[in-house]
Amino acid sequence: MKAITSSIERIALKVTLILAILLLLGGVAAAQSIQVKGVINGRSGASMSVQTQDSGNVTVILTDATQVEEPEGVFRKKHLSITALVPGLSVDVKGSYNTQNQLVANSVTFKGSDLRTAQDIQAGLTPTEQQVQQSQQQIQAQQQQLQQQEQQIHAQQQKSAAHEAEIAANKAAIAAANKRFGELGDYNILGEVTILFGNDKVAIEDEYKPQLVALAQKALGITAYVIQVKGYASKVGSAALNQKLSTERAENVTNFLEQQANIPLTNILAPGAMGTSRQVAPDTTAEGQAENRRVVVRILQNKGIAGT
Repeated sequence: MKAITSSIERIALKVTLILAILLLLGGVAAAQSIQVKGVINGRSGASMSVQTQDSGNVTVILTDATQVEEPEGVFRKKHLSITALVPGLSVDVKGSYNTQNQLVANSVTFKGSDLRTAQDIQAGLTPTEQQVQQSQQQIQAQQQQLQQQEQQIHAQQQKSAAHEAEIAANKAAIAAANKRFGELGDYNILGEVTILFGNDKVAIEDEYKPQLVALAQKALGITAYVIQVKGYASKVGSAALNQKLSTERAENVTNFLEQQANIPLTNILAPGAMGTSRQVAPDTTAEGQAENRRVVVRILQNKGIAGT
């Protein structure tokens, strides 16, 4: 009887030790769970940089298991692709640090309004070098004009309400342009393809598919690249229809790059639905309309990584 009691006591002691170890391990795992809030200020391949208020820049690693979510009410969440994580987006990241002190994301959450704001910023992210130079010259001209106007106002000592509104508008335009061109310094354009579409068409014509494949192969050989996709429409038809067409064209190109050209979604910025903005030709002719029904695909690389 004593032997049986002693055996039971030993078993109970072992069970108690096992439970204690499990509780300790669970506590350690829970302690390693991290949550940070901030703004995405860079994407490089499958990683992104998040500027936080308390911890500075945090490097976040995105994986196939990372959940990208947009809350819809108290209990519902909309699940989105990793491509939605664009620079300028305010995010809430939950995950754990790896041995390189990088935060491996389990989930990334953001508001729909913040995504729309970030996409608007991205829409003007990468104009050509010629456009940059022209815009910079325009900024300088606006600044000189603003200085002259301010001197005239100071000399007159009296300003009309209309003149004040004009000055304020000029200042806002200069500030907005300076902000855009500050962001331009972050990326190099290393490749570009333009795909044209028929009227009311969203499917990719066969003639453009080899060009997309070649662009993808070039991108795969570039360190920390990202692919930017922006869709456009002509001004024929309603604004709502053209916005829808530009969205579907950009999404179809994105799907082709992922499924046919082997570009991971982690390396693609969210498709930009540009609607009828940035027309490249007059819509008064059939030829001009054809040029405006397009999707522009670019390979971008962060200049910090390129060393430029």
